[in-house]
Amino acid sequence: MRNKFIIPPSGKKVLEYDLLQLSNNIRVVHKFMPHTKIAHCGFMLDIGTRDETIDVAGIAHFWEHMAFKGTEKRKAFHIINRLESVGGELNAYTTKDKICFYASFMEEHYEKAVELLADITFNSIFPSKEIEKERGVILEEMSMYVDLPEDAICDEFENIVFHKHPLGTNILGTPASVKRIAKKDFYDFIDNHLDTSKIVFSSVGNIAVEKVNYFAQKYFGHVPAKSSAYKRKLFKTYKPKTVEIVKPFSQSHVVVGRDAYHVFHKDRLKLFMIVNLLGGPGMNSRLNLALREKHGLVYNVEASYTSFTDTGLLEIYCGTEKKHLDRVHNIILGELKKMRELKLGAVQLSSYKSQLIGQLAMAEESNVSLMQMMGKSILDMGTIDALEDIFYKISNITAEQLQSVANDVFEEKKLSYLTYKSE
Repeated sequence: MRNKFIIPPSGKKVLEYDLLQLSNNIRVVHKFMPHTKIAHCGFMLDIGTRDETIDVAGIAHFWEHMAFKGTEKRKAFHIINRLESVGGELNAYTTKDKICFYASFMEEHYEKAVELLADITFNSIFPSKEIEKERGVILEEMSMYVDLPEDAICDEFENIVFHKHPLGTNILGTPASVKRIAKKDFYDFIDNHLDTSKIVFSSVGNIAVEKVNYFAQKYFGHVPAKSSAYKRKLFKTYKPKTVEIVKPFSQSHVVVGRDAYHVFHKDRLKLFMIVNLLGGPGMNSRLNLALREKHGLVYNVEASYTSFTDTGLLEIYCGTEKKHLDRVHNIILGELKKMRELKLGAVQLSSYKSQLIGQLAMAEESNVSLMQMMGKSILDMGTIDALEDIFYKISNITAEQLQSVANDVFEEKKLSYLTYKSE
């Protein structure tokens, strides 16, 4: 299978990429970038922490760590040194629904990178001594996050929103579950969840697609085709909740949010626009202007929206002094109320669209992020939205549509609240 480009509704042929499917059903997506000497590639697996059972919570993240600790032909040092010795970087991450093993390097080392990534993705042997070492590393990682309230509160808020669902489980797992995980558990987890039709090798760089295809066939074309009967548990049971916890921190912390639109929802882009307007990266975001610039109540405030294939997550986070908690809550709710009740004016809307389009254009300048986005998009949707297509959609969104989405998502009685109140 090969797809050379997308033609968006705007009618422009804008994002050229090649999409290939190997005989084992692994897909290969590549974007040719002629004006760079740095290439990026990696395997994106449609497996994450939402696919774990409570007994082995954290095993996906543990697997991500263990992939660097030994394969059938390499020890840990040889894995780490393989690309770093030529100035490259080897990395990985785990999310609620994905595991990614990836690398960045000079283009002349492309074959070396592909071979190494295929080796750690498909040939890990999980040495017992390395499991024990890495178990200690992960337990230390847990302790570190407990001491970072801005991270801990968001993790706990996800557990509130996705109560009694795997999406609410901490990516790291629990100390008890991590201590339980044994060598056999890794093999069982991979055997139960690995599906070659849900693996994408994503690539960006000044590499001809013919060469990419050749290396793909050579280094992972022989991987046996595998299907999994496993079906993810869908999330359908959100109930608003308010929780306040006293913590031994010098500052109080607040998260407001709820479940949100899934990746296929017709209003997903509109919600993304609203969340970005409220608390995106711009210093002129509404929450930053209201909480920091006008009243000096917070150092930082962020709003984020994450979409999964069956649901999503909306979070607004900030830290403040305990004496300001009620005021901060009221200001946040006031800004959400404005989004519900006051339609954006024509000048406001036009200016915001220009800002958002500029932010998205700048974000695509990061080729490693582009590579990761391509892999995730192919797994979730089977295609990639061209940037010009997104711009076209943004330009056609109306103030009435944004207001309608705001009324749907920001209804106060459907919001959840988590507060870490300082002692």
